[in-house]
This record gives sequence, structure tokens and C-alpha cells, in this order.
Amino acid sequence: MPIRPATERDLPAILAITNHAILHTTASWQTKPHTMEMRAAWLAERRMAGLPVLVAEADGEVAGYGSYGSFRAYEGYALTVEHSIYVEERFQGQGLGRALLAALIDHATAAGMHVMVGVISAENTVSIALHEHFGFEVTGRLPEVGRKFDRWLDLVLMQKILRPAP
Repeated sequence: MPIRPATERDLPAILAITNHAILHTTASWQTKPHTMEMRAAWLAERRMAGLPVLVAEADGEVAGYGSYGSFRAYEGYALTVEHSIYVEERFQGQGLGRALLAALIDHATAAGMHVMVGVISAENTVSIALHEHFGFEVTGRLPEVGRKFDRWLDLVLMQKILRPAP
């Protein structure tokens, strides 16, 4: 399954995948759908910052995407990144999330990042298992810190040290 950098022509698919996650899942805790302008600005910002936005293709179409960005804005966190991966519902369970996560880990490691963080809804056991497969460890659980679909959600923090400290 091809993994490649996203282009502007991928934005409609990225937008559809994003909005499905926002409207129908707890993978994203946002509640308002994004617009094409928002996604275009996001892609442009990532590119200007030298951050990856990768897409996975299946059957000749964009079936998922992943990216990483700053974990927190302060200088002391400069070598720690937080990532996100979204796979279109009908392509889930086919290894796209695994391929995207592997590509993001490789990119972050090559870019000299030290730690990658995943912030995952506690009910997303598939994502937690995927991260464990890649050596991420659960480093925290925050009960009831989010609310969506009229219920409280727990958050799981996972991290992987990409490069040992010198």
C-alpha cells in the first residue's frame, strides 16, 4: 500500500475522513466539521514547518492519512511530537494505520525527534493495541477529561522513545 506525502488534490479525501471522525467517532474530540479552507491551511502550515502529512492509498484512492506536530509549544518540548492517524472506515483493519504509523515513526526518527506521543480515547482499544505493537507504552490515563456524544471520555497517553538520550 503506497504511503506518500499529501498534496492539495488529496484535500477532499482528507477532509471527508476528518469530518467522519469528528461527526461519528471519539477518535477526534472535536465536534464541529472542518471546511476545505481549514484543511488547506492546516496542510500549508505543516509544510511550512517541515512537518509531514502522509496519505495511504488503497484501490487507487486516499484511504487514510497521518501527521505529527509539536507536542507543546514551549522550547523544552522541541524534540517531542504528537501524531495522529485517521483511516477511512471501509479501509480499516487492512494495515493502513500500521503502515502510516511506521512511516511517521521513521520520519520523526530521521528528523531527530526524541519522543513521539499518542493521545488516544481510552475506548479506542484498536489504536491502543496498534501503538503497543510499535513499542509505545501507556504513560498516563486521564479519566473524564473530555465530553462528546453526551458522555464523558477518558484519555490515554502513550509514548515511544525514538532515540535514546546521549
